Amino acid sequence: MTPDAILTRAASLVSGERARQHGDYTQLHSRVAELWSAYLKVPVSDVQVAFCMVLLKVARDEVGEFNQDDGEDATAYTALWAALSHNKEQK
Repeated sequence: MTPDAILTRAASLVSGERARQHGDYTQLHSRVAELWSAYLKVPVSDVQVAFCMVLLKVARDEVGEFNQDDGEDATAYTALWAALSHNKEQK
């Protein structure tokens, strides 16, 4: 698979069926941040949630067998992390 194909697949993940299924990424990551913050008893931001999801995908690759979906998902979460970070900077 080429880098272009992986980027195209990742773009379809953040804007396609998963986006419709899981809802707005800003609302979703904010809600996950609230839940993680309550559980961990430390503040967690939406940006940190997206970045931690990238790390989860990296850990899966390190511990388990190669799974193309993990790389595509990590690429998609990296895009979400960058978008959330950019949006915070614009405020």
